[in-house]
Amino acid sequence: MDVREEAVTIPAGGADLPADLLVPTEPVGAVLFAHGSGSSRHSPRNVAVARTLSAGGLGTVLVDLLTPAEAEADAVTAELRFDIDLLAARLAGIVDWLDSARPFDRARIGIFGASTGAAAALVAAARRPEQVHAVVSRGGRPDLAGAALGQVRAPTLLLVGGLDEQVLSLNRQARGQLTAPADLRVIPGATHLFEEPGTLEQVAEAAADWFREHLHPQPAPA
Repeated sequence: MDVREEAVTIPAGGADLPADLLVPTEPVGAVLFAHGSGSSRHSPRNVAVARTLSAGGLGTVLVDLLTPAEAEADAVTAELRFDIDLLAARLAGIVDWLDSARPFDRARIGIFGASTGAAAALVAAARRPEQVHAVVSRGGRPDLAGAALGQVRAPTLLLVGGLDEQVLSLNRQARGQLTAPADLRVIPGATHLFEEPGTLEQVAEAAADWFREHLHPQPAPA
C-alpha cells in the first residue's frame, strides 16, 4: 500500500505542535498517538505501531504534546507529563484540527495512548464524543482519567503486559468504570514497555484490528 509521509505543525491548546503524518492512499481511519511519560513523537515503540497501522490502511499522527521549552522543563521536574488536563486539551485541539484540515479526508478518528498518554486519550475522547470513535491504550494508566472514564463513548481496548502486575490491576479497575464497549487484553510474558520478542507486534496487530473495526467508514443511510 502506498503511504505518504508528511511533516506538519498543528495549533492546539495554545501551542504549535510538530507532527509526523503517515497518509495511506485511501485511509480507512485516522489514529492520533498520545505518547507516554517523558516520550515524544520519535518514540520507537509508537513509530513501530504507527507503521503497522499505516500498512493496514490507517492514517497516523505522531505528535509532540509538549513544546520544546515545556519538554526541557519536564525533563527536570517530570510535572507536565502527569498534567492530564493539559495533555487532553491538546489532544482535543488536534482532533479539532483533523476534523477541519482533513489530511485524511473524512476518515473517522481514533486515539492510541501509551502510559500517561492513555489517560489523556480517554479524557479527550470524553470531551469529543462525536469525533473520537475508538481508543486503544498500551500499558496505559487509564485510572488517571478519573471521572472521565464514565463519560467515554468510544469503544476502548486496554492492552497490558501480563508481567506488568500493578498496571494490570489499575487497568482492571478502570475497565470496571468504563460504560462504553471495552475490552482488556493481556499480552502474555510482556513487561511494561513490551520489550520482549514479539510482544510489541502483538500490541500493534491488536490495535490495528480494533481501529479497523471501529473506524471503518460507515455505510450511508438507505
